[in-house]
Amino acid sequence: MKKLITALKATKLVIFDLDGVIYRGNSLLSNVNYVIEELKKNSIKVVYNTNNSTATREMYINKLKKLGIPSTLDDFYTSASIASDEISQIKKHANLFVIGEIGLKEELRAKGHIIFSDTDDYRNVDFVIVGLDRSFTYKKLAYAQKCILQGKAEFYATNTDTTLPMDDGLLPGAGVMVNALELCTRHSPIKVFGKPNPFGIQKIIKEYNVSPEYVVIFGDRLNTDIVAGNRAGIKTVLVLTGVSNQEDVNSLLEKSNTDQDLIPNLVINSLIEIFI
Repeated sequence: MKKLITALKATKLVIFDLDGVIYRGNSLLSNVNYVIEELKKNSIKVVYNTNNSTATREMYINKLKKLGIPSTLDDFYTSASIASDEISQIKKHANLFVIGEIGLKEELRAKGHIIFSDTDDYRNVDFVIVGLDRSFTYKKLAYAQKCILQGKAEFYATNTDTTLPMDDGLLPGAGVMVNALELCTRHSPIKVFGKPNPFGIQKIIKEYNVSPEYVVIFGDRLNTDIVAGNRAGIKTVLVLTGVSNQEDVNSLLEKSNTDQDLIPNLVINSLIEIFI
């Protein structure tokens, strides 16, 4: 059985980002299956925390299954599922306009919320919730703007990632849609549910009743995964298989005024490096 490197000894719970850490697009990254198997053999709980709100948790289970990684519904904490939980705490059975895809809409519907279309009466919309929407249109943006400026709707977002890692490069992320609505309404989201907000990580820690000192997050973005982990008080590992690279880290270290939440505890080229 492989052993964790010294910096990660005593780990009880590992939180993985998905895009850029476990896979890119539909391609599994090198040695990921093996790493997850070894962690579980070492009695370490493995969960996934992603900002991508386009898929339901059931869809993530099926995706990982096709990549050879078994998982259950409880293993996933997505910005969509977190947003759904939080909105439900604010108001039960709310009327929502969603700029987003099936993952976000289905998580919200599962909690009893009603999803409005852009032809429904904007005055009855309680919340506008924005996530990644690859069918984003001017019409959706205009309706969301109207809900906020002329109606009573409050503005929330799943995440503000500017890019989405794919097999052959990067695509625009949810932040593009969030910024568009922010610009035309002059309103910022009341809350962003995904990383760098540490809420999701804190939720995981609480549910598994593990002290933060025994928890590690592996992410590929300094300004989301690493910031969220540092703010939650857990160990942070940047994996150089996604968005952020070594030059980004070096640049931060060279600056005297760098936000320390951006600095990971450890930088690795790939996940296999956590074992000796």
